[in-house]
Amino acid sequence: MDYVYLAYLHLATVVPAFLIGTYLLLVKKGTPKHKSLGKIYMLSMLFTAMVSLFMPAQLGSLFFNHFGYIHLLSLLTLYAVPAGYFYIRKGNVNGHKRSMIVLYCGGLIVAGTFAVMPGRLLHSWLVG
Repeated sequence: MDYVYLAYLHLATVVPAFLIGTYLLLVKKGTPKHKSLGKIYMLSMLFTAMVSLFMPAQLGSLFFNHFGYIHLLSLLTLYAVPAGYFYIRKGNVNGHKRSMIVLYCGGLIVAGTFAVMPGRLLHSWLVG
């Protein structure tokens, strides 16, 4: 199977999620706009994490001949999104805030940093 299509799909959801997530971190919380964009952000992050699980690791140790350490960040995302959702539904703003910061930092910043490292597909696309 050609996994490049999965990489395009992954990028098509993670780039908007990064932009929306950055915006949400900077604006006033609890507004209708925050809530609407937050739902889009969370769904985008869930989808991109699920897509990434179908992409085989290209570097480092492999588990089950497919998964690498970077996939742990996908699992972190699959945990942080529902946790953040249920925290805010129960009125636990601090729990929601923690989950969203972990999601942004781990699911976007750390994973994105790994994705642009030499030897990775995105690095070859950006650098050549």
